[in-house]
Amino acid sequence: MNFKGELTFKDLVKTNKHKLQSDWKKVGLLLLKDDTESYYAWLLKKRFGLTLNRTLRGSHITIINDKFLNNKKWETLSNQFEGKEVEFNYSPENIRTDGLHWWINVKSKESEDIRELFGLNRNPYFGFHLTLGYSNEKNLLHSQYIHKICVSFNL
Repeated sequence: MNFKGELTFKDLVKTNKHKLQSDWKKVGLLLLKDDTESYYAWLLKKRFGLTLNRTLRGSHITIINDKFLNNKKWETLSNQFEGKEVEFNYSPENIRTDGLHWWINVKSKESEDIRELFGLNRNPYFGFHLTLGYSNEKNLLHSQYIHKICVSFNL
């Protein structure tokens, strides 16, 4: 099944880390403008009793989070693609975790094409994904336990 997100490069909530890196690191997101993230986090809570912290940006897929020093090219291309609807797909039964973060892998040929136009590798280091949330010190051990059980039983 195909879904759509709206591409944005502007007015992104930034952490202090992002503010410090903003001279050389650029970000582009597909905003889903829905509660997909919350829905799957709710499913994890119902199935495993695991409460996740929400992401800062809500339901989104990061397509660019890279070193980018050509500000003129960035301005031109980011303005060209701002607000563009981009298709992606994912399999809901393909929820993944490292014990701390929880996500669903996403595929998007359009996003790969856009990265290539920016002069970036078509496939980002962490791959396209929809972040569902993350564990904190209150639930980290439980999250790691659920991860271990999922691996053990090939879930």
